[in-house]
Amino acid sequence: MKVLVLMGSPRKDGNTAALLAPFCEELRAGGAEVETIWLYDRDIRPCLACRRCQEDWTVFGCGQRDDVQAVFDKVLESDLIVLATPIYAWYCTPPMKALLDRLVYGMNKFYGREKGPSLWQGKAMALLMTCGYRPEKGCDLFEEGMRRYCKHSGLRYLGSHAERHLGYDTVFMDADKEARTRAFARELLGTI
Repeated sequence: MKVLVLMGSPRKDGNTAALLAPFCEELRAGGAEVETIWLYDRDIRPCLACRRCQEDWTVFGCGQRDDVQAVFDKVLESDLIVLATPIYAWYCTPPMKALLDRLVYGMNKFYGREKGPSLWQGKAMALLMTCGYRPEKGCDLFEEGMRRYCKHSGLRYLGSHAERHLGYDTVFMDADKEARTRAFARELLGTI
């Protein structure tokens, strides 16, 4: 099984990265091949709504020349896409949002003169999040948005795992968070 993690955090040693490490270890221990793309390291421009991507139903087809084509290729090669992100103002970080906008159009050929296919239909998606509020009040809007995104695209939404940071003067990672995160990874392995 190929897992592609799209990492939305700008901090390589931040809270989301701390959750991602045991998560990926557990996936690899279960036999998955895991690749992580750090979105802040990539050139990901926002969608221009030009609909050029709708002209050819066999390719991504975006007219912008940035790093999204390479991400598109990795997404198509994967079985499970994991969106790992801190939650800023009740939603994912800016490069992840820009990528999600580009993917929903480039992958779903629904917006041209005729309705075409979803190029990634049937792939699985899961969320790994960190936030400052209780997850049910901090991550809920992003999770609901991604449920709808998956339904619209024909993706299989497998669920989410979120952990809360209680403040800048506290340590984020602990044994309980690690155990819950590893359990979520095992759950995903059992679902795929």
